[in-house]
Amino acid sequence: MAKKVIVIGSGFAGLSAAANLVAEGFEVCVLEKNDSPGGRARKFHADGFMFDMGPSWYWMPDVFEQFFARFGKKVSDYYELKRLDPSYVVWYGPEDRMDVPADMAAMEALFEQYEPGSTAALRRFLSEAEYKYRVGMNEFVHKPSHSILEFADWRIVASLFRLQMFTSIASHVRSLFKNEKLIKLLEFPVLFLGATPEKTPALYSLMNYADLQLGTWYPMGGMHKIVEGMVALARELGVQIELGREVQRVETQNGQIRRVHCADGSAWDADIVVGAADYHHLDSAVLAPEDRNYTEAYWDKRVMAPSSLLYYIGVNKRLQNLRHHNLFFDEDFALHAQEIYETPRWPEKPLFYVSAPSVTDPSVAPEGCENLFLLIPTAPGLEDSEEIRERYYQLIMDRLERLTGQSIREHVIYKRSYAHRDFVQDYHAFRGNAYGLANTLLQTAFLKPKLRNKHLSNLYYTGQLTVPGPGVPPSLISGQVVAKEISRRHR
Repeated sequence: MAKKVIVIGSGFAGLSAAANLVAEGFEVCVLEKNDSPGGRARKFHADGFMFDMGPSWYWMPDVFEQFFARFGKKVSDYYELKRLDPSYVVWYGPEDRMDVPADMAAMEALFEQYEPGSTAALRRFLSEAEYKYRVGMNEFVHKPSHSILEFADWRIVASLFRLQMFTSIASHVRSLFKNEKLIKLLEFPVLFLGATPEKTPALYSLMNYADLQLGTWYPMGGMHKIVEGMVALARELGVQIELGREVQRVETQNGQIRRVHCADGSAWDADIVVGAADYHHLDSAVLAPEDRNYTEAYWDKRVMAPSSLLYYIGVNKRLQNLRHHNLFFDEDFALHAQEIYETPRWPEKPLFYVSAPSVTDPSVAPEGCENLFLLIPTAPGLEDSEEIRERYYQLIMDRLERLTGQSIREHVIYKRSYAHRDFVQDYHAFRGNAYGLANTLLQTAFLKPKLRNKHLSNLYYTGQLTVPGPGVPPSLISGQVVAKEISRRHR
């Protein structure tokens, strides 16, 4: 008989692990706390609008293609992708915006406009970023990272300096470019990794390759189409998905989990368990003290990626001057980064981001209306109140109206906010984080929380608090890595 695997959580990592484990011959059941699958990538409908609740950027399309190809499928079997052009727009002030083109010749012309003679530097920067992307995606992210010995390969060791693990992205970018607007453009992708650009390894310029070279895409119908595709594939393969099943405790015997108990009174036998929910919650609240991988002191010392203050907004008219993705960098980039990472507090003059998917996809809003997703990156673990949420709503709406030159607030017909306490309530997110564990040098690869439990030989972890790290593509890969590890040890 096939061994039965219980996967706790149906985010990208959990669904990826489930599909890959079935393909390896296991019987798999996914237990999901909420009433819909997808974890942070859930959706909701309100007043004719469809809102994606979490991820809104579709980068690294090759990772999604590789995932579905594992099962003889294509992305196009499940959703239609559209490349955005411009990829996004960056606002530096009133009538001061940079539309980032999808075409590379147009990109070079843009750089020349801001910094004459910078084409050669851009080509060098992206060539190095492509090398990091290829090596990083092929050599690093698919390793289970049990120990440093996995990386004791002459090819990897020889490439460490070329990968610029010991140079910051800030110094790397500034060695090639002088224009502050171009520098902000190239530093922005690392803002969500968990450290200032001065403390983030230049390895992560690989994200600039993903951004500028591989492009920004959108699945028509919304980001939740990815979840729907993964759920359809999983069920087609034979995965059982149970919604509304919040795991509260486990039964153990002889150093293994034998049964998983849910809040609704149901119990599920298990030969193997994969924790795809919040690692800290599973470790500290579901397991008995003697079975935990880490102490609270360990978790308190972890450096977290940001949380977010989000607003889901329905507007009863079409708006001018907005693209699908809009970054508002009209305030001090360095100050906001410091307020997230160095001296955690609510930001004084935050940068913010607006996604307007209805610009690309009319299906997500009623006819003649606009669907807006507003995001302010914040430090995790902050006090979160309705008064704070309303104050920041008014603050960024003031700037959004002023910068885009139009009235918006008086046309808002739907509004919902979401922040730290919601992340805790819905996902048991440690310190209300939105993006997982920071990708600092001391929290990379084998220095992340381990994917295997030290005391229970049949318990594994996957997702944004373990290898390879936060983000949608890394979460897909995390599920693949843990499935491969389980197959190697248990099949």
